[in-house]
Amino acid sequence: MAVAMAACSLGLHLTPDNNNNNNTNCFAPILKTTAMYDTSKPCFILHKTRLLSSAITIVPRATAVSNVEDGNQSVADTVPTPVVIIDQDSDPDATVVEITFGDRLGALLDTMNALKNLGLNVVKANVYLDSSGKHNKFSITKADTGRKVEDPELLEAIRLTILNNMITYHPESSAQLALGAAFGLVAPKEPVDVDIATHLTIADDGPERSLFYVETADRPGLLVDLVKGITDINIAVESGEFDTEGLLAKAKFHVSYNGKAIIKPLQQVLVNSLRYFLTRPSTEESSF
Repeated sequence: MAVAMAACSLGLHLTPDNNNNNNTNCFAPILKTTAMYDTSKPCFILHKTRLLSSAITIVPRATAVSNVEDGNQSVADTVPTPVVIIDQDSDPDATVVEITFGDRLGALLDTMNALKNLGLNVVKANVYLDSSGKHNKFSITKADTGRKVEDPELLEAIRLTILNNMITYHPESSAQLALGAAFGLVAPKEPVDVDIATHLTIADDGPERSLFYVETADRPGLLVDLVKGITDINIAVESGEFDTEGLLAKAKFHVSYNGKAIIKPLQQVLVNSLRYFLTRPSTEESSF
């Protein structure tokens, strides 16, 4: 008998209540990639309705600069690809967010303040340079608990807040972001999903879990929709990483079924379900 599942936070285990098909037991551990999970903490349960872009409250910021750089950006100037990475794997105690936009990003103090307005603490921040530009990394925890963010709706709010801030202070980035189609000064030249195909793959990651890779066109609410689509078929999402790279979204989820790696037949169910849900053209190639 099918059990109605609610999408829960990244880092959770879902188990059906056999005595009542209308109830779902849900436990969210603290995410740790090298230790067994503590299933004693109840998690936030999402409503089954899809999260729309209007459901995210973008925190107001200080007045934005009205022009790009000096106000006269050269046509020949190549605008770098905006990248926002939300990493739930590298730190067991905090959510790590990395923001890159060539060498154009400053200290991002307004972005940090906007995150604080979401009820978050930035416990650590650092900047490093490499060939792709300046990388700003924040370690974030919830202000009320001091723990990493596990609720996918809040993770999506973090992502959209960062992207909205980027568009505000760097309006040239809006042409390369799905969010720019709705909120940016310059919308993408083509519809977001024209040249971006969906690619889904699953690989074993030991006997107790699998790695599920998703690559698709970005849109507001995508992270929540992906977690809901996975958990709706009784698969647990233990941790993961969500990357926004321009118009492209790339996600990596650690998933399991009844505490075990996902077997081949269920892998096919998961892939078919998500491919249908995302309704994008498929491809045999991936940039992972």
